[in-house]
Amino acid sequence: MLAIVCPGQGSQTPGFLAPWLELPGMTDRLGELSEAAGVDLNLHGTTSDADTIRDTAIAQPLIVAASLLTFEAVLDGREAPGLVDVTAGHSVGELAAAAVAGVLSGPQAVTLVGARARAMADAAAQVATGMSAVVGGDASEVSAAIEAAGAYAANVNAAGQVVAAGTHEALEALAAAPPARARVIPLQVAGAFHTPFMEPALEPFAAATAGVEVAPATVRWLSDLDGEDFPADALARLVQQVVAPVRWDLVTGSLRDLGVTRLIELAPAGVLTGLARRSLPGVETVAVKTPDDLAAAHKLIADKESA
Repeated sequence: MLAIVCPGQGSQTPGFLAPWLELPGMTDRLGELSEAAGVDLNLHGTTSDADTIRDTAIAQPLIVAASLLTFEAVLDGREAPGLVDVTAGHSVGELAAAAVAGVLSGPQAVTLVGARARAMADAAAQVATGMSAVVGGDASEVSAAIEAAGAYAANVNAAGQVVAAGTHEALEALAAAPPARARVIPLQVAGAFHTPFMEPALEPFAAATAGVEVAPATVRWLSDLDGEDFPADALARLVQQVVAPVRWDLVTGSLRDLGVTRLIELAPAGVLTGLARRSLPGVETVAVKTPDDLAAAHKLIADKESA
């Protein structure tokens, strides 16, 4: 079985889209997605600096657009149904995964991402908050320490990899009293995503989804809320995910249970394949970071087709 996974915020780096725009048609395609998102993705994917693309309103559409462009390059003219068995996205990557699954078109996905990003950026501006990675430690002790500090477990990525979110004071308290055998590492993000601090984003994002027509999934699409198939009211789930924790550990468990043997991470890739190598031993992985990685992705697909 082949899985396609889509990364979330924080995976972007300055200039990462530049080599992709050397491929035929990519500049025009990115222009279409820029118009849909209301963001100059060409500028931000090629020349903007790290501080600029850290802005939530820019980072989210940039990441999703990159995943969509690289997905087209990975398919290389093929159709996803029958080739891709399952897809999932980490946080904002769920919008890219919706397009992989055929639920949304590419322009629909980036239009919604643009609205999501602006709503979350506005919510983050209301209270000074942030996020910190908690690496290592016993799961129950990590959870207890995060709660004791007044923070939230916003991402549970894998055993020993949790992201805490909250006010700067709460995160400082967590760093001052970390769980045993764990490190607390501040992250360069603009707010406490996937926590109640994002509640102001719910209404404007929900309004943006009103009237959007979705198609039935043609590829199995897993939710990072619980690792299960997306419900029929997929857009409502996507809205609620703004304030709900990302449970990538449960997604990984579902991929294991489904019998996934091959996994491709779309650009800007690296984080999710790294988690897969630790949590899904024996699964072949390809992180599509630049066009140079397409050959490995195409070989993995060819191996699946010939198996």
